[in-house]
Formats: sequence, C-alpha cells, structure tokens
Amino acid sequence: MGENSANGDNPIGEFLRARRERVQPADVGIPPTPRRRVKGLRREEAARLAGISSEYYLRLEQGRDQHPSDSVLAGLARALLLDEAATAYLFELARPHPTPRVASRAESATDSLRQLLDVWTLTPAYVQGHTLDVLASNALARALSPIFTPGTNLVRAAFLDPHVKQLWRDWTEMTSGTVAGLRAQATGELDDRQLAELVAEMTAQSDDFARLWARHDVRPKGAGRSVILHPDVGELDLRYEKLAVSSPSAGQVVVVYHADPGSSTEAKLKRLHIEVTAPS
Repeated sequence: MGENSANGDNPIGEFLRARRERVQPADVGIPPTPRRRVKGLRREEAARLAGISSEYYLRLEQGRDQHPSDSVLAGLARALLLDEAATAYLFELARPHPTPRVASRAESATDSLRQLLDVWTLTPAYVQGHTLDVLASNALARALSPIFTPGTNLVRAAFLDPHVKQLWRDWTEMTSGTVAGLRAQATGELDDRQLAELVAEMTAQSDDFARLWARHDVRPKGAGRSVILHPDVGELDLRYEKLAVSSPSAGQVVVVYHADPGSSTEAKLKRLHIEVTAPS
C-alpha cells in the first residue's frame, strides 16, 4: 500500500519496533545501566527473550520475513509483554485475511438496527462503521453530542473538532481509545484504501493522532466509562458498551451509553430526553 497506508509496507516490523521501544528493561528482568541510551529494549534483548536469533529478529523488523511461525509469534508476544488484544493483532498481521475489504463499498446500517436505536429513547446509542463513521444514531445520542450525527467520522471529530475537547472531560483517554480501537478495527484489513486514506489524512493534520497511531496500541470493542460535560444538563458519568454487529454488516459496532440506576446522570438523561422530545 505505500507509506501512507494504515499499516505501512512493513506492518509486522513497525509493530515490533514500536512495542519493543515501550518495554522497560526492568519489566523483563534486565538491570538498568547508566550508559544505556536506547529507548526500551535492544533488538538482541528482544530476540533473546523471544527465543530467536538476533539475525532473525532483525529480518522481522526490516520486513524481510512477514510470515513467522506461530511459535515465533508467541515468543515475540511474550518478550514484548503484549496483552491478549495486541497478541491477536500480531497474529493477524502475520496471517492477513485472504480477501481484502472492498474499499468502494458504501457502509450503511440496516433498517432493523435503525429501528432498534429509536426504541432506546432513554439510551444514547449509535452505529459506527469500520473506519468509525457514524452510520445511524438515535435522538438522545445526537442530543448528547452533535458528533453522533450520521455522516460524522469520529476520528476526525475527536482530534479536529474543538467542541469535543471541551465536551469530554477525559479527552486524552478518549482519543487514545479511539485510535487503539481504529487499529483493532484494521486487523487483517491491510488493503483497505478507505482506512489508509483516513490514517494518512489524520497523521498529516493532527500531531496527537500521529503520536498515538505510532504507539501501535490495540483495543478492541468492549466496555468502559466516560465523563461528558454537557452544556445543558451538566456532568454526565456514563458507562458505554460496544457491541459487534454480525454478518452481513461485519465490522460495524453498536455503541450504547447508559447511566447507573438511580444516579444523578440517569436523571439528567431523562431531562435531556424531555428536551429532545418537547414540541418546538
């Protein structure tokens, strides 16, 4: 794909280099020395911990071997202290899907998903595509933030819309999760032109995005909390769930925000719902 692609021409090498530089020697039992100048582990240290030769590890980082065996991948994951998600991502880089996503395919949410969102009148919810485009949302999600309007790309909004930085109290954590989630979405999609173009655009326009993308963090869909400082109802302490949509809409995710029962946030969401549904 070229250097502006989602994973570059050497996806395994880029991933290994980024993750090696983040491992502190003390974390793997290597005593610190005052003259040590490299960031993270040396290549030979990573190779030794992975149980492979330094020469072979260098071949991997240089992209001269893009398909290491499962045992080598497991050793690398162990040496670089990768968690389950990052380990799965490394294996996917070495075993890309044989059929790439068709870049020109227009994503859309199904009618049944749209109907489901509208039924959740007291629960902000939206559907996002594989490059984090909002494909559908309910009224309460749009009242929570305009970025949940269909047609908005959440990556662009997170880094380029100043409104978002004011709205999310945990903006730093939110953007970190957004980039890690985008990389998780990219797993196995090494020839996705839409994703490559988005990464190239954001790398050029946002230093924060470029820095986070270079970390090679991987965080698949899941659950968490986020605090939103809403201009009308105040602080909202929300839980969220990210639920994968099954085929034929593979790659899409339903994101649902909800409040703890009996909390002040639950009461504020009800107020926001009243504002949304009140006749103009």
